[in-house]
Amino acid sequence: MKISNRTALVTGGASGLGEATVKRIVAAGGNVIILDVQEEKGKALASELGKTTYFFKCDVTSEEDVNNAVQKAKELFGGVHFCVNCAGTGWAERTVGKLGPHNLPIFEKIVRLNLIGTFNVSSKAAFAMTANTPDENGERGAIVNVASAAAFDGQIGQTSYSASKGGVVGMTLPMARDLSSLGIRVNTIAPGLFQTPLLAMLPPDNLKALNESVPFPKRLGKPDEFAQLAEHLLVNPYINGETIRLDGAIRMAPK
Repeated sequence: MKISNRTALVTGGASGLGEATVKRIVAAGGNVIILDVQEEKGKALASELGKTTYFFKCDVTSEEDVNNAVQKAKELFGGVHFCVNCAGTGWAERTVGKLGPHNLPIFEKIVRLNLIGTFNVSSKAAFAMTANTPDENGERGAIVNVASAAAFDGQIGQTSYSASKGGVVGMTLPMARDLSSLGIRVNTIAPGLFQTPLLAMLPPDNLKALNESVPFPKRLGKPDEFAQLAEHLLVNPYINGETIRLDGAIRMAPK
């Protein structure tokens, strides 16, 4: 599906992988609604990119927030054609630690943000896409969700994060099948180690070790490399129901 003159919702779009994706879509001639809780960063990015970009403060786990964001996309740009779900976070805690079992409210919070938030935005974006006129390939829209290499190679202390991202992988094919009759494709990217604001806070020695752990190329992934794949998944009409690892062939060790 061509991006030019069409509209995307990008969650987590104010920084990191989401920000790189927003810039790619705008460069391809698309409109973007940036959905994020980082108001200052989101507004600054929207201002930088111009009138085809709008920031909307949004908690992806809130039905009201997401419905309002979809409505704003319709008001500003006439509809929704794409959705890229980059919003999420991690947590490190063992199933059983020195102080007892894993904190259940934290586990629930991670699953709610990473998995339920992704489904919440995807389903509401897909409903908005049903109003679109199919293009020459019969497409009405495309969705790209974000999992993680941790969905497959979860490390010690990653039970909540791996469970949430494993859920994103698990719903990719059935969601694609659900939406197939409507002309909407669904794919997932499972990134490995990328240059994100979180990793940038690590000491130089830790960053060097992470770089060396990647088979090839021996470095962290660049956000624009993620955005390149996200863009391709939006425009290639025959990729559907797929989860693609983007990780330089890394397979995470237990710790």
